[in-house]
Amino acid sequence: MKSFLTTLLLLSILGIQAQSPQPPATSAEDRLAGFEQRRQLMDASLVAKVPFQSVGPTIFSGRIVDLAVNPQDPTIFYVAYASGGLWKTVNNGNSFTPIFDHEMVMTIGDIEVDWTNEVIWVGTGENNSSRSSYSGVGMYKSTDDGQTWQYLGLPESHHIGRIILHPTNPNTVWVGVLGHLYSPNKERGVYKTTDGGKSWTQSLFVNENSGVIDLVIDPQDPNTLYAATWEKTRRAWDFVESGNGTGIHKTVDGGTNWTRMTTEKSGFPTGKGAGRIGLDITQSGKKTVLFAVIDNYDRRPEEEEQEGEELSKDDFREISKEDFLAIEEKDLESFLRSNRFPRAYSATKVRAMVEDGSIQPNALTEYLEDANSLLFDTPVIGAEVYRSDNGGKKWKKTHEEFLDDLFYSYGYYFGQIRVSHRDVNKLYVLGVPMVRSDDGGAKWKSLNSENAHGDHHALWVSPKRDGHLILGNDGGLNISYDDGETWFKCNSPAVGQFYTVNVDMAKPYHIYGGLQDNGVWEGPKTYEHSRRWHSNGKYPYQSILGGDGMQVEIDTRDNETVYTGFQFGNYFRIHKTKGSRKRITPRHELGERPLRWNWQSPIHLSRHNQDILYMGANKLFRSFDQGDHFEAISEDLTNGGRKGDVAFGTLATIHESPLKFGLIYTGSDDGFIHVSEDGGHSWDRVSDDLPKDMWISRVQASAHKEGRVFVSLNGYRWDDFSAYVYRSEDYGRNWTRIGTNLPAEPVNVIKEDPVNPELLYVGTDHGTYISLNMGATFMAIGSKVPATPVHDLVIHTRDKELILGTHGRSFYVADISPLQQMTAEFLASSLHLFELEAIQNSGFWGRQFSTWREPFDPEIDLTCYAKAGGEAMLSLADSEGNVLKEWSETLSKGLNYFTYDLSIPEDAAQSLYKPKEGEKEKLDAADNEKYYLPVGNYIIRLKQGEASTETNLKIKK
Repeated sequence: MKSFLTTLLLLSILGIQAQSPQPPATSAEDRLAGFEQRRQLMDASLVAKVPFQSVGPTIFSGRIVDLAVNPQDPTIFYVAYASGGLWKTVNNGNSFTPIFDHEMVMTIGDIEVDWTNEVIWVGTGENNSSRSSYSGVGMYKSTDDGQTWQYLGLPESHHIGRIILHPTNPNTVWVGVLGHLYSPNKERGVYKTTDGGKSWTQSLFVNENSGVIDLVIDPQDPNTLYAATWEKTRRAWDFVESGNGTGIHKTVDGGTNWTRMTTEKSGFPTGKGAGRIGLDITQSGKKTVLFAVIDNYDRRPEEEEQEGEELSKDDFREISKEDFLAIEEKDLESFLRSNRFPRAYSATKVRAMVEDGSIQPNALTEYLEDANSLLFDTPVIGAEVYRSDNGGKKWKKTHEEFLDDLFYSYGYYFGQIRVSHRDVNKLYVLGVPMVRSDDGGAKWKSLNSENAHGDHHALWVSPKRDGHLILGNDGGLNISYDDGETWFKCNSPAVGQFYTVNVDMAKPYHIYGGLQDNGVWEGPKTYEHSRRWHSNGKYPYQSILGGDGMQVEIDTRDNETVYTGFQFGNYFRIHKTKGSRKRITPRHELGERPLRWNWQSPIHLSRHNQDILYMGANKLFRSFDQGDHFEAISEDLTNGGRKGDVAFGTLATIHESPLKFGLIYTGSDDGFIHVSEDGGHSWDRVSDDLPKDMWISRVQASAHKEGRVFVSLNGYRWDDFSAYVYRSEDYGRNWTRIGTNLPAEPVNVIKEDPVNPELLYVGTDHGTYISLNMGATFMAIGSKVPATPVHDLVIHTRDKELILGTHGRSFYVADISPLQQMTAEFLASSLHLFELEAIQNSGFWGRQFSTWREPFDPEIDLTCYAKAGGEAMLSLADSEGNVLKEWSETLSKGLNYFTYDLSIPEDAAQSLYKPKEGEKEKLDAADNEKYYLPVGNYIIRLKQGEASTETNLKIKK
């Protein structure tokens, strides 16, 4: 096995660009001001009341980061999601209630509950350092079970590693602050409060890149705590996951002074290879025992190659031409096939290419190596478990063999260890999978099962009942009562972390999305959460691909042909009904540098001819035959990549103008926007006047004017949370910044309405905003939608609905037909009632089908626009103008929504009743004692002051 340092030299395949200065991180003051701005944009919004319907799915849930379980009654517990908020169950996970939906952020790093005093503590900002680990703003506390929250500061913490409550003093709390993810900062370390969070003191600080990832408290002495610090440096192109700042520190005076326990003589790994550490502590008799799991980034000793071993890519790195040609053809053929070289490259052909000098032998190594391969192939030691019986002075590794296939080379995503408090020799380590040891860590077994996801982050081990476990992972919540041998799933909340969303044109249409670590799913927009599928076996949503689900395009000519994929450009053409699947990802040629594929590689299906598919690596590819064959239609459209172990210098967004075939825009993760007006024959870079080095999160060509284009830039990977949105009227040659009143929230997507050219939609890390004046100003929409990241959105052109793809709360759908009518002329009107669809009369209205069921009470939704708020009167009249019913409503400025149950007073009903021969002379009331409108035409009028408006209501047979 070659050394990692040798492998790093090959990163020149990514190109090495001069690095510009790092943009400054957004200050906490600006972020807090942004939250107030968000509130103001909602309070003043004309569309705050637009109702959004959660349409699931729920079955796969989302990433759980922490659990807090009632020690007296473990059927009551709280579940914290990475970006889906905080939820409570009182029935052992059978159902949940969200209680942290509308604060500044929904991302959570850790929670603790003071069960005696009924106080909930929330540390915001996920402590996993993944691609979508959102930044928090510090600490929150609730004393009324989440009905209200008090913000407690630490705004520059960004990511909270752990919270520790004093066992007897409710006002004393310690917090481990991990700090910024993408930038250095001094506000890291351990913070302590002795006044319930009113003030904080920083008591442990290592350096600007080392924060505290874990904390434990001695069960016998609350003044003794242990803190695990973790040094890391993450950038968009590279992640250094270890460093000298990593270590375990101890205090014996409640956090006033700290001593580093992990030294070179302690037996615990130190130095540049020391990665993330997880801690747990227990009592064994009178002795306190510490356990730690570390992601050891030191390199493994090189293994000597054994005679007869299969060829590996390292064998070709420095091999001579003569030695290469001496390799047996069958061995070379085996290597080519096992490494998925295209079939065109047979052993015979490759030998001939080397022999005639068309390629060098090391081209076989270079063909396979890019930043993605380095993410998974690094020969690090990986997970190790250590034990200390003397307060952290000396540590001993519990096992002799490597703990392979647990942390891999992305231990930044894991790092939790738990010990049973009934048996000091029973340990659990969370990774991929979760493993358990029953002998103090010498031997381990996997606890994965068919009903539990693979990536694990949170575990509660019952202190009272052996084998009772509650587990949180990327797939939600699992509970076991037999120590992990079997699990049941508790996934009723809709907390899916979708990266993308798209729709087809079926009736009813289906929604498609790719999401974090749970594949690609599709299901009907009519979905309503129900447990009925437990009995009929038919869950409305279906999985169509695994992995981390990415972008989806649907051929609407049949609504069956789907293009989608998983991370790093692995895409397929799928036929839903036939079940066929064909890999379509274009490959580079032998002798060329590998293509660079974004984590979420973009695809785009041409609206001019749906046989034409575009796909973006660092170049743009186009297929004229549904992905069977691709050709590159550009050179490198990025800044060329950077040295690092994360794929970078890639295309992130593609869009072809719906008005002109061949008018194509691309945006890259390193800040480049290109346009081609001739189908890819020539390209112009049009981003030079925009902020540098930003991720181009979306480029959107207008459907109303050929030269108009919108873009959003995202500074998340610099900890820059500014909202960057721009419009061009001349194909990107000149840009105008729009949305200048948007709060400091990274923008993930901008879309133009297909009907109203002035109407724009923007999705940010905290919600959705719309503009009614082409971006001059924005307002927030949907006050009831949780403040979760909106990664993507799409407008269904036929059904006039907006679908949000959230990264934390699955899909939301809203009727936007009223918004599409809100032109400048419309907004000048004082009052407007929107049209109603005809309603079919039913004998079920008011009927009670069983003693044990409520009567069926129909209702229709009425929507109106009011230029000013205030009281208004509604009246219902028949076709001749006779008033049948009147009632009042309180209106707000903007769109208003209220319901009418189709009932009328008895005298009005009798006046409309025209009995036929043989029928009763008088109309009977329904089972619920109400009288309902018969078949006919009616008028609903709305009056506010001097202004009035009306609309027709038709009840049909």
